[in-house]
Amino acid sequence: MYRDSYFPDFLVDKVKATIEGVAHFLETETYTNETVQLKLDEMTDEINNLAEVFDEHGSEIETVARESIADTVFLMLKAYQIDIDIEEAIRNRDW
Repeated sequence: MYRDSYFPDFLVDKVKATIEGVAHFLETETYTNETVQLKLDEMTDEINNLAEVFDEHGSEIETVARESIADTVFLMLKAYQIDIDIEEAIRNRDW
């Protein structure tokens, strides 16, 4: 998303920080698939809440952003060997 000027960097930073929050949780906490899913739901809700701000800056969380976010979450789950389907992982998304 940083490579596309359509997405304001400061908003991409917020999306990144939200995803990094889940990564930090995975690095520092004992977790189950259920607790990971709860964190992913929180992450997705936070990203959903950015939609209006994206719109205010002439942007939106559209196909490129959706794929970028989903790919990042997928790779994170894979790296931590967490067996949650990507569609389930971001089930709360409005984008």
